[in-house]
Amino acid sequence: MVFALGSALMRMGLTGPDAASVESITLFVVLLSACIVLGHLLEKSRWMTESITALALGLCCGIVILLTTEGKSSHVLVFSEELFFIYLLPPIIFNAGFQVKKKQFFRNFMTIILFGAIGSLISFFVISLGSMQLFKKLDIGFLEIGDYLALGAIFSATDSVCTLQVLNQEETPLLYSLVFGEGVVNDATSVVLFNAIQRFDLSNLTSTDALQFIGSFLYLFFTSTVLGVAVGLLSAYIIKKLYFGRHSTDREVALMMLMAYLSYMMAELFSLSGILTVFFCGIVMSHYTWHNVTESSRVTTRHAFATLSFVSEIFIFLYVGMDALDIEKWTVVSKSPGTSVGVSAILLTLVLIGRAAFVFPLSFISNLTKKSQNDKIAFKQQVTIWWAGLMRGAVSVALAYNQFTMSGHTQQRANAIMITSTITVVLFTTVVGGLLTKPLVRLLQPIQKHSGSEMYSELTAHKSLNLPLLSNGGQEPEADMGANIRRPTSLRMLLSTPTHTVHFYWRKFDNAFMRPVFGGRGFVPHVPGSPTETVVVQ
Repeated sequence: MVFALGSALMRMGLTGPDAASVESITLFVVLLSACIVLGHLLEKSRWMTESITALALGLCCGIVILLTTEGKSSHVLVFSEELFFIYLLPPIIFNAGFQVKKKQFFRNFMTIILFGAIGSLISFFVISLGSMQLFKKLDIGFLEIGDYLALGAIFSATDSVCTLQVLNQEETPLLYSLVFGEGVVNDATSVVLFNAIQRFDLSNLTSTDALQFIGSFLYLFFTSTVLGVAVGLLSAYIIKKLYFGRHSTDREVALMMLMAYLSYMMAELFSLSGILTVFFCGIVMSHYTWHNVTESSRVTTRHAFATLSFVSEIFIFLYVGMDALDIEKWTVVSKSPGTSVGVSAILLTLVLIGRAAFVFPLSFISNLTKKSQNDKIAFKQQVTIWWAGLMRGAVSVALAYNQFTMSGHTQQRANAIMITSTITVVLFTTVVGGLLTKPLVRLLQPIQKHSGSEMYSELTAHKSLNLPLLSNGGQEPEADMGANIRRPTSLRMLLSTPTHTVHFYWRKFDNAFMRPVFGGRGFVPHVPGSPTETVVVQ
C-alpha cells in the first residue's frame, strides 16, 4: 500500500522530470513532520486543533510557492480523487470504526441513522432548492439542474475528521457518538446521493425514477453494511482457525490490515459505499478479530491503524490549505469577486439553515421515543450538535472537484466559482467551527464532578475495545450477564426497554452462535509458546 501510495503521488506530481516528483513528496513529508511537531506544542491549546494547524501551514506553504513561482502555482500536487478516496479516506474511517465506543454508538443507533440519513436528505433538499432559487439573482454562468442537486450532496457532507479532534470521547460520550456517528453515515449518504445524481437522467425525471432512486439508496446502504460485516467476520474466522501468531505476529498484523483495506476496495469494485463498508468492518474486527490475535499484535494493530489515520488526516488538511490559493481558479473568479463572495455567503447560510432544519426537529422526535430524561437530547446538546456538525471538509472538496473540474483543472467561470466557493466554505467552517467548538462545549456542557458509578464507567472506558458489540458498559462479568437481567415477559416490556432487551437477546445469540465460530473475548484459548507482549519495568 505504501509503494502504491508513493507511485500515485508521483503520477500526480508536477508534469516534468522525476526529480520534480521527488521534490513534491519530500516537501509534503517535511510539512507532515512540521504539523506533528506543531500539533504537539499546541496540544493543550483550547482553541487550536491539528486540522487548523495543518490548514494554516498549507496556506503559508501555498503563499511561499506562489511567491517563488511568481504567481504561477500555489501547490505541488494536482488534486486527484484517486489519492483521496482510495488511499487517504479508508484508514481514517476504518480506525474510527475500530476505536469507536460500541456501547454508545449502538445505544444511540436509531438517532444516528435519523441524523445521518434522514437529516442528510433534509439538508440536501434545503441546499439544492435554496441555491436553485438564490443563484438566479447572481450572474454566475450556466448551471444545470444536476449541478444544483450536486451542490446539495456536496454541502450535506459533514467532516467526521474534524469531529474526532473537537469533541472528546471521554468528556462528552453522547455528543461524540451522535456527531461522529452521524458524520460517518452522513458522508456515506452524501456520496451515495452524489453518485445517484450522476447516474440518473435528471432532465426527464419521473415518479418511477424517484422510486428507483430511493430503492437504489436503500440497497446501497444495506449491502454496503452487510459487506463490511462479512469481511470482518471472514478475517476473524481465518485468524481464529489458523492462529498465525503461533509462528509470526507479523502475519496477523498484515492480514488484519489487508482485510480491512480489502473491504473498502470490494465496496468500490461493486459500486457500493466504501465509507459504510470499512466503518462496519472496523466495528466487527474490534469485536471479534482483535481478540483472536496475540497480545503483541493487539498493541501493534491498534497503534498502526491510529497512526495511518492520523497521517492521512494531516495530509488532507495540508492539501486543502495549499489548494485554497490555486491561482488558476482564482484568476477566473477575480473578474467578478463580488459574485464569488455572494455565492460563498449563500452556500454558508444554506448550510446553517439546512443543518438546523433537521437537528432540532429530529432531536424532538428522538426524545419522544425515550422514557428516561437522561437519555433525551437537551436543548444545549442540540445546539452543540448543530454547531459541531457544520464543518465541511475533504469529502466536500473531493465531490466538488468531481462535479466541476476535469482532472483538477477548469477554465469555465461558473465551475471555477463553485470550486473556490466550496474551498471558502470549507476553510471558514473548519477554522471558525474548529476554534469555537471546544469553548462552546465547555460553555454549554461543563464538566461536572462524577458520581461513583460514573467514575467506574470512565475507568472501564479505556477498555472500549474489550466491550461487546452492544455492551451496557461492562459492569457485570460475562458469566453473570444472564442472572441479573430481568427477561421481558410481554411486548409492552419490549417497547418500554428496547435497549436492554435487544442487548440481552444479542448477547445470548452472540455467545451461543457467533463467538464460538468467529472468536472474541474469552472464546480463544491461549496457545502455550505464543508470542505475548513483554513489559519492561524501568
